[in-house]
Formats: sequence, structure tokens, C-alpha cells
Amino acid sequence: MFRRNDLIVFALAFGLFFNACQNREQLPENAEFVKLDKTSLALTIEADSLDVPWDLQYDKKSRSIVFSEIAGKIKRLDLETRQIETLLQIPDVYHKRTLGLLGMALYQPKNGPAYLFVSYTSMLGDSIYSNLVRYEYNNKPINPKTLLRIPGSTGHNGSRIIISNDQKVLWATGDAASDTFAQDSTAMNGKILRLNIDGSIPTNNPIPHSYVYAWGFRNMQGLTQSSSGKVYTSEHGDAIEDEINWIQPMHNYGWPQIEGMHDTDAEIKIASHSSRTEPIRSWTPVIAPAGLAYYGSNTIPEWTNTLLLTTLKDQSLRILKLSEDGTQITDEHILFSKYLGRLRSVLVVPNGDVYFSTSNRDWNPQPGFPRLKDDIIYRLHPTNILSKAPILPTKPEAKIAKSGKELYKAYCGSCHKENGEGLAPSFPPLSRSAMVNGSEQILIKTILNGLSKKEINGTKYEGAMPSFSFLKNEEIASIATYIRTHFSNQAASVNANSVQSNR
Repeated sequence: MFRRNDLIVFALAFGLFFNACQNREQLPENAEFVKLDKTSLALTIEADSLDVPWDLQYDKKSRSIVFSEIAGKIKRLDLETRQIETLLQIPDVYHKRTLGLLGMALYQPKNGPAYLFVSYTSMLGDSIYSNLVRYEYNNKPINPKTLLRIPGSTGHNGSRIIISNDQKVLWATGDAASDTFAQDSTAMNGKILRLNIDGSIPTNNPIPHSYVYAWGFRNMQGLTQSSSGKVYTSEHGDAIEDEINWIQPMHNYGWPQIEGMHDTDAEIKIASHSSRTEPIRSWTPVIAPAGLAYYGSNTIPEWTNTLLLTTLKDQSLRILKLSEDGTQITDEHILFSKYLGRLRSVLVVPNGDVYFSTSNRDWNPQPGFPRLKDDIIYRLHPTNILSKAPILPTKPEAKIAKSGKELYKAYCGSCHKENGEGLAPSFPPLSRSAMVNGSEQILIKTILNGLSKKEINGTKYEGAMPSFSFLKNEEIASIATYIRTHFSNQAASVNANSVQSNR
């Protein structure tokens, strides 16, 4: 028979056990884990079998994620039930390769109507356009209003959207593969455009009666704003110099005259005569940066005051530490490199959890992808559970590729593929190629000068090959020799003197 004190002890113990069970986190069996300096994170699948989710937006009223799929659907993911609902199929979306339904921004003020802003490509006659469209948003997008329509192209259409802290619409546009748009301040391509919520031009824009806020961009793929109001973009370079830029009004970021840092004699000369703004971070070899989100929460303290960057070619989530004033990137860590595939979009929700999406069913899948459940929206959040060996962040490697194979993988493999088979109708095969096996002079000049819209064996290839003249003679010779002696090719090797004589 229990004494009174025994009953009290039993009740307290049972209560503690019950509370522990109630508070114990329930994670799916396929959860992965990440270990930071002090914080452990769980990586869970929140949605799968998606069709290239391009942008993620948080709906604070329904506590859900509204996301775009590149072929034209807008969907909503309930974060509690994980149920997905299709909200809209935009009928005039033109989807091909990188074109389609792209960026979005959900505007939900405390007072006044809510709007969903979307960017997508359309085809009118034989011409491609990029459209900025505003929908009224009351649980679903309705009553579309086209705010801007600008020239588009088969590539380089951008484009992300954010609503700035001062309630302006910022639209990051691509240069539409034009050699002149980015430096033409009267054109709206290759720009950060700034609009009022109703689509009109703000009276305090830097150029009177113009949407243009900043210019000199190639193909921005990420756009975000810090809690202090600083705006940042991620941008695809050509063959070199992918960039993170801190956006300031009336600044010219250089493209196409300057790529990345001002580190060549020609670039230094241009910048000395006409002001150009350098990126706060650049990468060569390129990593194909994509979605960008500012992390200002203390939920993951190691990431407070960082930029979270998804990448396509590098297939990673990068954590870029900002200086206290936000004007520099002071440190960098890498997660999931080549593990989850191409990563497209990233979102930080109010409680500090991070959601990001894969892009493995897009036009340029990498080796081993897509997998059965692609594409996926993942969630990263703190956990007290570590039921398996965690993934650890790494630092960027300082080593520079030296062998022909390493150089090929760094500069050529993402387009022509590791097996040299290319990707029709974008990039031609190198295997058993007449150009590769023929005159070394033609091959060297192609590597030095680039190539576009080449027809090979009756197939027209749309992708443009950039110039690789920035590489050293020895590096170009190594690449040329590698492709001439691999992929079923049996041509003679190339030496550095031959490269120099063709410059």
C-alpha cells in the first residue's frame, strides 16, 4: 500500500515522463541531420514529386508556403498537414528550358489589400516577353493586372521579385541575352526596377520618370533584403565571376564590360573613367548561384546575419556571413554539395526555420538526378535529436584545378556533361565530334572566342558557349588535350605554344 509521500513522488515522476513524451520531437525515419558549432538541425522532406518549384513565399495568414512551378502553376503547401493545393494555372506562361513561371513576391500588409506579384515569360507572335503581373490575393490569386512587359529571350530572363522594407516592388530582370541592354539606362533589361505597389514609378527613384534603380546585370537569380534594408542579389556570370552584389541606387554593376572584380587592365581602365561597383563576393569557377535569402533570426545562432544561397551547378546551400554593417561577406560555409542535386529557391519563415527546393527536373539535370521523388521542398530546423551521423558544413576549397580532367569538370562539364555527350538541343556532344577530332586550330579558336547557335549533324544547338580566353595557355591546352583523347575521340594532344599562336 502506497504512503502519501510515495504517491506524490510517483505523480511527479509520471508528470515529468508524460511531459517529456509530449515534448519529444517526432521526426520521419528519412530525416537527415546537420551539425553546426552548437546547433543541430533536422533536414526533412515537406513536399515531393513537384515540377521544378522556382520560388517559395510565406503566407503568414494561412501559415503556408505559396510556390511557383516553372510550367505555370501556383500552389500552396500547408505546413501542418503537408497537403498541397493548386491555386492557379496561368494560361499564357511560355515554358521552354529556363523560361516559364519564375519569381514571386507575396505582399500582406497589416492594413489594406494583399497582392501576389509574379514574373513569367510569354510568347506573343514570334516574340518572347517577360511579364510582371499583380494578382489580388485573398486566399487565392485573382484579377491579374500586368504592370510591366519587357523584351524576353530564350535565356537570361532573370528574375526575382521582393517587396522592400519601404513597400516598393523590386524586380530583378535579365539582359535577355543582349549585348547592349544592361548598359542602356533607358532599357529595362539587366536592371533592378523599382515600382510602387500599384505599378507606378516612385517619385524618389534615382532617375526621374524611370523604373530603373540600378543597372549593369547579366542574369540575376536571387534577390533579398536584410532587416536593415540592404538589398542583395545573386547573379550568373558567363564563364567566370558569378556574383553577390549589394544593390545601391544609381549604381552600375559593370556587365558586360566588366565581369566580377575589377582585376584586369581593361576593367580597371573602364572603372577609372566611369564608376562601376564591384560585387561583395564572386566565384571562378562558377557555381551557378540561384535563390537568396537573408537570415536575421536567432533560431539558428550560427547563421544570424547571413545570406543563404542555393546553387545549381555546385548543387549546394551556401551560408555567407555578412559583416556587421552588411557591406562585406566575411566567411562562407557549404552544405549538401552534390548531395541533394540542383538547389533553386530558399525561404526563411518567421520562426527561423529554413525551406529550400530542388530543381532536378529542370532542363539541365546533373549526374544521378532526378531521383524518384524529385522535385522536393526541404525544411531545416533545430532539433535535439541526432539519430544518425550528421552532415557537416565545409569551407570552400582553395585548390585550383590543374589536370585536364579537373579543368574540364570545372569549366565544361555542367554543359557538355561528364561523359561528353552534351544536352540537346542546348549543348552539342564532344564525343566523336568532327570539330574536336579535326584541326586543333579550329578547336583552340572556339575555346578562346566562344560559339553560339551552332548546327551539328542537322541539330541546331541553342546554348551559347562563352569565351574562355581568360584561362592560361597551359590550361586551355590541358582541356583541349583531354577532350581530344577522351569520349571516344582519338586526336593528337595540344600544347601551350599552339594556344598562344592562336590568341
